[in-house]
Amino acid sequence: MSGWNVKSSDLSKRAINPIRNIVDKLQIDPNAKKSFISLSIGDPTVFGNFNVHQSANEALIRQINSIKHNGYTPAQGTLAARDAIARKHTVPGIAPLTPSDVILTHGCSHALDICVSALCNPGQNILLPRPGFSLYKALAVVKEVEVRFYDLLPEQNWHIDVKQLESLIDENTACILVNNPSNPCGSVYPKEHLQAILAVAAKHYVPIIADEIYCDLVFKGNTFYPMATLTQDVPILSVGGLAKKWLVPGWRMGWILVHDRHNAFDAEVRTALGNLSALLLAPNSLVQAALDDIIHNTPQTFYDETIKQIEHNAKLSYDVLSKIDGLSPVTPQGAMYMMVGVDITKFKDISSDVEFSQKLVAEENVLCLPGQCFDYPNYIRLVITPPADSLREAYDRIAEFCARHRKANGAKKL
Repeated sequence: MSGWNVKSSDLSKRAINPIRNIVDKLQIDPNAKKSFISLSIGDPTVFGNFNVHQSANEALIRQINSIKHNGYTPAQGTLAARDAIARKHTVPGIAPLTPSDVILTHGCSHALDICVSALCNPGQNILLPRPGFSLYKALAVVKEVEVRFYDLLPEQNWHIDVKQLESLIDENTACILVNNPSNPCGSVYPKEHLQAILAVAAKHYVPIIADEIYCDLVFKGNTFYPMATLTQDVPILSVGGLAKKWLVPGWRMGWILVHDRHNAFDAEVRTALGNLSALLLAPNSLVQAALDDIIHNTPQTFYDETIKQIEHNAKLSYDVLSKIDGLSPVTPQGAMYMMVGVDITKFKDISSDVEFSQKLVAEENVLCLPGQCFDYPNYIRLVITPPADSLREAYDRIAEFCARHRKANGAKKL
């Protein structure tokens, strides 16, 4: 060699975040006359109208002041912290959990990474929702796992096309990932629908990764059912965390719940989960120490107020956006998001959801994510956690934007 020629790894070249690839092209004008309103980031703390309950802060402060939790902890988390999670999520006789069934992780994303790594080999395939959280695909691609998308149906509140899902399964299918409540759709599946999905998994002996990070964030008339409570046959790895329900995404505390039917995970998967969790030391020792207080002593009124505010924003969003010709919002049932259809044929100079988002931020300083971020073109995803006044301002600008770009023969909805 005559000089330095340091190259990056093949793995790093497969590590692609599709949202970043698209959002980085949505140029924000720092000199814009209108204030910037972001409807793009699923962080409920950004605008200051959602805050962790003071009791959780106090629980953490007590552990800081104790000077007892500044060292390393076991790779899968402390026994006390895992016991707190097990007691919170166990359903005796139906979906029982002990501390040995719990692995603590650096947020829910880390939990997903461990689960995909534990279940999937290169060359196998994983079934993912479309539209779906972009991290799912990114985690599979970097591990050289084939992605097969099953369709969600907007006309049925984003229910899974179960027949189409089943048609994707073959001898190389490692697992099915189900997200309920959903990001980006805001859907919440009824018991019967979840049972239909589980029946397919049981028929073909395919385990499930259940992304339930938005557990219990559901609106009136809907109920969240943990998938593990609806089956005695299908082995399930359920992932969750503090980020959404407790409004502390920056605390980076997630977990994996191992629901091992027929001891299907005993031979290899439990060991795999342990090995993978040991690659990184367990999450923040202080948050682990405070976990029992946070999980069990946060008052119900905190959760009720959170849901009340998000549900109010969901109704506001649907009522306003459904009156804008060219847009078709799908009513969310939970979580923090709304998918809005964009009828490209109604606009004279917009050819895609990406261009819609690009021009919207350039002209109105309102940022939303195009559906292509979720492998679902001709939609945009809106985060509905900003204060109601900010949402109204954003929607007024979106209405003006659509009016400006609408074809001359387009008729407004009444």
